[in-house]
Amino acid sequence: MPLKSYGVLAGRAVDRRREGGTDSPHYQIHLVDTAGTSYRIAVNVKSQQAPSDLLQLADENFRHPLTQALPQTAVGWTALSSSPGGAALDYIRGNLFDPAAVRPLPPDLPGVDNDLADRLDHYVQRAIADPTAIVYAFGERWGPESGVPDKIFGFRPGNGVHDIHMNQGNSGRFRGDDGVWQDGGLLLHFPTEQRWIAIFLAFQSQAWHTDDITGHTIEGAPTRPGTGEEPVRVVAALVNPVGPAPEREVVTLLNASSAPVDLTGWRLADRAKNVFPLPAGPLAPGAVLQLAVGAPFALGNGGGVITLLDAAGLKVHGVSYTAGQAAKEGWTVTF
Repeated sequence: MPLKSYGVLAGRAVDRRREGGTDSPHYQIHLVDTAGTSYRIAVNVKSQQAPSDLLQLADENFRHPLTQALPQTAVGWTALSSSPGGAALDYIRGNLFDPAAVRPLPPDLPGVDNDLADRLDHYVQRAIADPTAIVYAFGERWGPESGVPDKIFGFRPGNGVHDIHMNQGNSGRFRGDDGVWQDGGLLLHFPTEQRWIAIFLAFQSQAWHTDDITGHTIEGAPTRPGTGEEPVRVVAALVNPVGPAPEREVVTLLNASSAPVDLTGWRLADRAKNVFPLPAGPLAPGAVLQLAVGAPFALGNGGGVITLLDAAGLKVHGVSYTAGQAAKEGWTVTF
């Protein structure tokens, strides 16, 4: 079954601890919310299934509409609905990042800036040093454990969040944790810099095409992240045309490959999973398709996502845009 208690924890980072020598090491973060309640974020840095090194991506200039749905203060735990359109994370459907950009890192090695613990330490220590910074941890809640001190930082009661990683496409005994719109991750907001930093983590044993209902691996689909060389891509969108609503929005696709691609059965999906069919037939090599889209598919001016699906319903490419990018009427957002 999916995670029992999914949500996001917002707080101030006050301490951290590395666990380099255990069988299942974590990077531990001590957070405190505005009410003074302490929490521990337990971040996996090593997989119990081979290959053991985690896939990771750190985006130092993260821009996505979900940041607008997050609490703006260190309010502690907020339960989230595992559904599109809100603040829940989904590595496959949310277009949070390019899966081709993830890279494996070992958990903890001698030396400097050469492992996952070093990567996490770099950003978390920045958050600890900045009194305005807020850390958002997405995952599953545990506690509070009445009368039980936290095993790492000693505060009472024990209380925190784990599963700070992709939570779908699992195999073996972890398959029961699968679900959609319940992935974990870390977002760090530095208001004085007007900057969001996002850290996404996944196990190499997890699949990157999953069922829209169960989050289980789609058998026969590619199990690895994309190569970054998808033949057809979303390259631009006019999301805020000139004139009163309803305007005629336009999505631009490019066949970047050297061969024609048959778009029969392909479609676009918006943030709410509404779809719009593509015209049947081939798109020539190097050709651009400007597609005027319409209801129920919609690109809101408050930010959104655009996902390209093939005839089998598998994700080919996806992008996102923020309210700031959509604010200029008549301007086309490029990706």
